[in-house]
Amino acid sequence: MKAVFLDFDTMGGGLDIGPLENVTPDLEIYDFTGKEQIEARIRDADIVFTNKIRLNDSLLAAAGKLKFIGLTATGTDNIDLEAARRNNIAVANIRGYCTESVVEHVFGVLLMLAHSLPGYRQSVRAGDWQTAKAPFLLSHPVRELSAMTLGIIGFGALGKGTAGIGKAFGMNVIVSARPGSDTIPDDRVAFADVLEQSDVISLHCPLNDETRKLFGAAQFKRMKSSAILINTARGGLIDSAALVEALRGGEIAAAAVDVLPTEPPVDGDPLLDYDGDNLIVTPHIAWATNEARQNALSELAANAIAFMNGEKRNRVV
Repeated sequence: MKAVFLDFDTMGGGLDIGPLENVTPDLEIYDFTGKEQIEARIRDADIVFTNKIRLNDSLLAAAGKLKFIGLTATGTDNIDLEAARRNNIAVANIRGYCTESVVEHVFGVLLMLAHSLPGYRQSVRAGDWQTAKAPFLLSHPVRELSAMTLGIIGFGALGKGTAGIGKAFGMNVIVSARPGSDTIPDDRVAFADVLEQSDVISLHCPLNDETRKLFGAAQFKRMKSSAILINTARGGLIDSAALVEALRGGEIAAAAVDVLPTEPPVDGDPLLDYDGDNLIVTPHIAWATNEARQNALSELAANAIAFMNGEKRNRVV
């Protein structure tokens, strides 16, 4: 079966491609694939591996031999899943491959913000400590995680991993019910209540029509003024302009964002122009430890093997 990997460079360097080559010996690997190159590269392929390439209805319809799409990510919003069903194309994502990486990132940025490390770093650089009357500076708040309530939005592997570490820090952990749902399971809390009760909110939900701009001006107004928002899921979950205004106006205390609505942000984003110490923006690297990226390739190979054996491992179509 002919296989192509359309955007291997999005996985980063230093990886062993062996697991995929063992499954698909005729694998063709492309570092990047431009929009104008996609149709030609998938036309005769039986299997397509991709991370971020968008495959729409017309592209899938034109790929007459295509039988399987293997995603090197959990998110599926770059694939027209209905078109895949119509064209009898199986689609599988990968799950749980980067849980440790993402969870470590969440608590890395959380500790930075809770202990005001960006602000203190800037204070030292500005000479404030050198001229202080006391042997220490307390010009920024320093907060213990054990005194905080952690709200989780999205309770898959990443949400559960984050909740587990939160409990290890002694945090009170609450999990949101599906936003907009009229049914609140016994082990969940209404989304509106999570907004009002949480000192920290960590996003781990998918991006779809119901969750797009889930956090906007109205939601920030309901949150505590001392709250910290962390997004390692999808950039489209947050209205960037509204978040900037919330940070600037003190509606929430801080935020850490690893994802933006458009990546790379070639047309800019309001969050990139904000220079306050209460915002950390990182370039979509929460998932990207060496171990997690290698796990992703191993999971991708396992999904392909399952498909060839007639099994439905991690199938979304």
